[in-house]
Amino acid sequence: MNQQQATGTSAKYNAALDAAVRLLAYREHFKGELRRKLKQKGFGNAVVDRVLAECERLNYVDNRRCADLYARERLRKGYGIHRIRLDLKRKGLGETEIRAALSGINDAGDELETARRVLEKNRHRYRREPDGRKRREKIYRFLYARGFSPAVISELLRTGA
Repeated sequence: MNQQQATGTSAKYNAALDAAVRLLAYREHFKGELRRKLKQKGFGNAVVDRVLAECERLNYVDNRRCADLYARERLRKGYGIHRIRLDLKRKGLGETEIRAALSGINDAGDELETARRVLEKNRHRYRREPDGRKRREKIYRFLYARGFSPAVISELLRTGA
């Protein structure tokens, strides 16, 4: 490789690293997300791989840390474990990484309390339904779509939702 090619490669690398740092300054990103965004900006595979390696070395990108933050945030926003698991899988995480991220929030009590809070916040949707069976079915479908397990939903309905 001659001097001009090396300078061009170095410039692309620096531009890609700058773009990555700008993206990471805005919010935490998964490695796969950062890869996709850099490729969308037109950077080649070799440059993106070098940038990601450098970001990992500097601890700017950490899938485990990002997954933990993401899982806690989604739980706080009222999503169940099943939905969070699916979202993490869509982000490109492996089963081991997902299990590790969910281990801290996998307590059924946390999920039950979150489901109770979400249901209370959305209770106005179900108060108009005079038929108790239909009301329970609507509540079940709503909470299931939010990613709560059937056991948690049943417990919530059993205790007087």
